[in-house]
Amino acid sequence: MTEFSVTITIPQYLYDRARLLAEQQALPVEQILVHQLETTLVELPALSADEQAELEALTHLSDEALWTIAREQMQSETQQQMQLLMERNNLGIISTHERDELSRLVDLGQRLILRKAKAVVLLTKRGHSIDLNNGA
Repeated sequence: MTEFSVTITIPQYLYDRARLLAEQQALPVEQILVHQLETTLVELPALSADEQAELEALTHLSDEALWTIAREQMQSETQQQMQLLMERNNLGIISTHERDELSRLVDLGQRLILRKAKAVVLLTKRGHSIDLNNGA
């Protein structure tokens, strides 16, 4: 395997995390960073044009709007319906209509997760600290 040397500037908090992991695993910081890059730089499926446009539009929102998106939750009734349909699917007793509805709800959930993730990334880039243990 060919290796290249690259110099990059990273925020202090990322270096501190990498250094802590390196200390815990008794490895060089460089090895920790390379491992992280190997595990995160995977080919992702392409988003549809409307999904990509929706995510791009988030870059123009205020911090307050991004916080609202980052804290967004799927409605309880929708979660319960999806759980019921997943159980029916696992038992092999789901109808075609129910399978279509489950697919729609899963897609809805995935889009929600993408929006939330993009909002968190943007807030982090804007200098906000994100506490995932307290709901973003």
